[in-house]
Formats: sequence, structure tokens, C-alpha cells
Amino acid sequence: MTRTDAHEVWFLTGSQGLYGEDTLRQVAAQSRAIADRIAGSPQVPVRVVWKPVLTDSAAITGLVLSANADPACVGLIAWMHTFSPAKMWIAGLDLLRKPLLHLHTQANTELPWATIDMDFMNLNQAAHGDREFGYIQSRIGVPRKTVAGHVSDPAVASRIHAWMRAALGRQALRSLKLARFGDNMRDVAVTEGDKVEAQLRFGVSVNTYGVNDLVTVVDAIDDAAVSELVKDYASAYRLAPELAVGGERHESLRYAARIELGLRAFLTDGGFGAFTTNFEDLGGLRQLPGLAVQRLMADGYGFGGEGDWKTSVLLHTLKTMGAGLPGGSSFMEDYTYHLVPGNELILGAHMLEVCPSIAADVPSCEIHPLGIGGREDPVRLVFDAAPGPAVVVGLADMGDRFRLVANRIEVVPPVEPLPKLPVARAVWRPAPDLRTSTEAWLTAGGPHHTVLSSAVGTEELGDLADMLGTELLLIDAGTTLRQFTQEIRWNQAYYRLAGGL
Repeated sequence: MTRTDAHEVWFLTGSQGLYGEDTLRQVAAQSRAIADRIAGSPQVPVRVVWKPVLTDSAAITGLVLSANADPACVGLIAWMHTFSPAKMWIAGLDLLRKPLLHLHTQANTELPWATIDMDFMNLNQAAHGDREFGYIQSRIGVPRKTVAGHVSDPAVASRIHAWMRAALGRQALRSLKLARFGDNMRDVAVTEGDKVEAQLRFGVSVNTYGVNDLVTVVDAIDDAAVSELVKDYASAYRLAPELAVGGERHESLRYAARIELGLRAFLTDGGFGAFTTNFEDLGGLRQLPGLAVQRLMADGYGFGGEGDWKTSVLLHTLKTMGAGLPGGSSFMEDYTYHLVPGNELILGAHMLEVCPSIAADVPSCEIHPLGIGGREDPVRLVFDAAPGPAVVVGLADMGDRFRLVANRIEVVPPVEPLPKLPVARAVWRPAPDLRTSTEAWLTAGGPHHTVLSSAVGTEELGDLADMLGTELLLIDAGTTLRQFTQEIRWNQAYYRLAGGL
């Protein structure tokens, strides 16, 4: 896991002065040791910053306000080492605007049965100190994740890391700017959405730019820069002979490189982390961006086809959450089915735009006709997705709220080669089975554009949804359609009540 020192999680410890300064010094030493244990894991994605032990309301409130104001702080971990009276936490928790993880742990793994005395009991009483803290969080209604167990347990560490990655995703959303080049595809419902509500709920700013604003930048790209990028293509991919220097379609590759350089310049200059395109609105572009989009996604940019800004937002968020982890995340679309009984599969793809971060092998750089868009044949990377466990997740605007729908899947090799399918693709087996999965997805109103991620799992998604106050419907091995339908109905009532009638 690649750690970023640009972001921090603060480690807070609650106690009180009842047992004297000697006890508080032991509390501080042991809480430092716990924080250091978390920080020392090679999987931790952020800096862990230990804060002095908190014993009164003024100190707690001041620290929370500091966390709220510090852009480097993406969340707080809180542990009540001894009994920390919860009334002192009310003001601070009520003001908290950063994600919170309640860690229910203790310094020791084993009890010293032969020597345990009341001094030990007074020092190591998180078993009931954290219950006091849990009560006040529930009483106030503080969103949080609760993790119980010793930090040396890999399962506990994994859950903490998942929360940290979700906190990074939330932080990325708070400052994300997205550029829509043109509008969304005409007459398509699910790519619509409330951009004002998205900014209020998630923090993302979504704005539209004329395609020819991009074309101006593309046309101004220096020829020497294009030549250098074409060399990179030749070394990174299996280049189709007609695209190579001297090949009859080499100029198409050069124009694809020009699009990439122009897009990068536009996005960098504007501070954008995500974007959309639309084959119905290409202005003066000679090709629908394919290769450029794939490479930008591989570098962490969010993307959505046909103007689908919600999926672009989601992809950038998952890219941020999964940075440095094995696997990748890509824009995806369920395209067609393999309905052989006992081996039902989904074939996912898109016109051009599937991210090579999920590729099983070195992609092939090819050029093929595209029957829509009315432009020149576009260049694209062609590959099969790497097999293994993954998740497919979509974001839909339900009118009164946003809804995330996720499905655990297993990416598998294609049953047979696909020599005539000129796009990148993924084949997967959805849990619990294709019939239940698709019926549940359709019942939920899940979108046809999704993000496929083999880097981020459902725990991270659940943590992110909780941080954002956003509904998440999960389809996995335990899903039944009856239970899933009931969950949708319960959620409908809950989110109506939670949002106010």
C-alpha cells in the first residue's frame, strides 16, 4: 500500500484525572504504543498522528474544531483507555465534521491472571469506558464506525485500514472538480442527476464546458510533444502494425496522442480530477477520445461516458481509495450475458473506455471503426480484465437521495477468445448468481454505468456510504430477492424520516 503523508488520521485517547498523574502518564504511554502499532503497519494509507490524552470538555472541543479546520486531517480514531465520563464529549462530538472511528481495544492481549489487582483494573478499563463513549455517540446520533479487538489482530487492522481509505475517498470528494465536455446523451434517464445536491452531499463541483474549448487546447499541442508520447505508446503497449511509424494509420495514433495531451493540459490547468465526454457532442474533435481516456483513468482521473458525471465522480473516489493496492478500478457497463445454465456470466465493456489498471496482460493498442459519433476511427487499448474477486458499484439519483448499489463478483477469463471484439472487456460471475443479482440490481434501480474495482472492497464502500450519509444496497452471496426488496422498502422509510418530512 502506498502511504500518503499529505493526509492524517488523528488518534485520540479519552481518560480523566480521577486516578492521578501517574495513571495518566501510563495512559499516555500505552495510547502512544497503540497509535504507533497502527501507524507501523505497511498497509496504513495515511499518517497516524497521536494527540495528548483528553480529560476535559474544553480540550476535546478545541481538538475537534482544529480537526474540522485542518484539510490534512481526514478523520479521527477515538479510544477510551480508562473511564472517560461521556458528558465531557458532548460539545465536541456535536461539532465534529470529520469521519470518526471508535476503536474498542486495550493495551494488553492477555490478562495477568496471577498478578491482576485494582491498580490494573483502574488503568485498563476500556471494556466499560468505551461503553460510556458508545452511549453518548448513539445519544447524539454521531455517525461512526466501531471496531473491537486488539490492534495486533490482522482482522482489526484490516477494518481500520478500510475506514482510512474510505476517509481518503470522502476527502477527495470534498475538493473534487469535474469537467463535463458537452451535455449527457439525449433521452437517457440514469445519467441525469441533481448537481446541486451532489455538491451539498458530497462536495464535488460539476460544471459543463464546450467541447470546442477543449479542441482549442488539443489543436495547440506541439508536434514534438506528440512524437514523444507516441514513443511512449510504442514501448508501453503491443502496437498494431498500421499504427506504427510508417503505418497507414499512424496519423490516427498521433491525433489520439494530441487528444491525450490536450485533455491533460485542460484538466491540469483547471484543477479537475474527473471528466465526461459524449459521442453526440464532439465539436471539432476528429476522434471520440478512447486511448486518452483510458490512460487518464489509469492515472487516477474519474471518467463517465455519455456525460455520466455521477459515475465519473464515483470512479475518481474509488481510485483515490484504492491507490497503491493490488488491482484497479475502471469505468464499466454491463453489456450482454452468457446464459448457459450453471455457467451464467456477464460480459462488461464500453465503446472504448475501460481502464488498463484492470488488464490481465499488456494491452494491445488498436484502431477500429466506431458506428456512432460520426467521426474518424478512434484508437483504443484492447485487453481482457484480470481474473479475481472484485465489486461492481453504481451511483443513482433516486430523486430524494443518492443510492449506491454494489455487487460482489468474480472476474473470470472469457469462455473462449474474443478475436472480433475490438474493445477492452471484463467477464464476471456475479454473487449469489446471475438471476438473483440482476433481479436485485433492476429492483434497486441500479445504473447501467458502473465502476468495477478489484482494489476496493465492500467494507470500504460501506464505510464511505456511512461517512456520506448515502444509501448502500449490497448484493452478495447471502442476498435473496425477498430480503433485498424488503431492505429497499425499509430504506425508503428510513431516508424519508432521516431527511425530514
